[in-house]
Amino acid sequence: MLVNEVVKELQTLGDPAAVAAMARFGIHAQKALGISTPKLRALARRIGRDHTLAQQLWKTGILEARGLATLIADPGQVTESLMESWAKDFDSWAVCDAGCCNLFDKTKFAWRKAIEWSRREEEYVKRAGFALMAALAVHNKSAPDEKFLKFLPAIRRGAIDDRNFVKKGVNWALRQIGKRNRTLHHAALETARRISALDSRAARWIAADALRELESDAVERRLRIH
Repeated sequence: MLVNEVVKELQTLGDPAAVAAMARFGIHAQKALGISTPKLRALARRIGRDHTLAQQLWKTGILEARGLATLIADPGQVTESLMESWAKDFDSWAVCDAGCCNLFDKTKFAWRKAIEWSRREEEYVKRAGFALMAALAVHNKSAPDEKFLKFLPAIRRGAIDDRNFVKKGVNWALRQIGKRNRTLHHAALETARRISALDSRAARWIAADALRELESDAVERRLRIH
């Protein structure tokens, strides 16, 4: 499919009422059509892998076109330059998380970029660092514990950032790492307790929320099964 054909189809799928609803969830992208994730995924399956088209869709600046781009791009063809270019364009948590969870976590740069981006100042780029950590914890089933243990100092550093989408990213990463197995669960609990002692309202919220889930019966049952 040509990029203009895809954009036209996206426009037919759009719902102005959904755009208004997105704002209530903190999604304030400059260009949005209001298309649900299931519809985007269905279109992505129909298109298949198309790295060139993905790059063209990204350049449109439309939130849903960029979401679709993350679904059809080829992780094997993603360069570090492309990751940096797309990260600079992040204008909402939705497109940031789509890029990290659909595509970037499957690239050979993911582990390094997670640490690098967690040190960046831009709100959505910094969130992307922690979103990558969370995505790797969920999707990369074979990664050794040592790789995730290296994320915990970055999570502690990021915990004092009180910007909403950063602190939620930090919390997300900590919780997902802590749910992988007993070893990482113990390390995540220790990290959460250390974060709770920091003189920061954001840190206290992150720690309390993470501990609430990681010490829950549901997580205990999950760890017992695995």
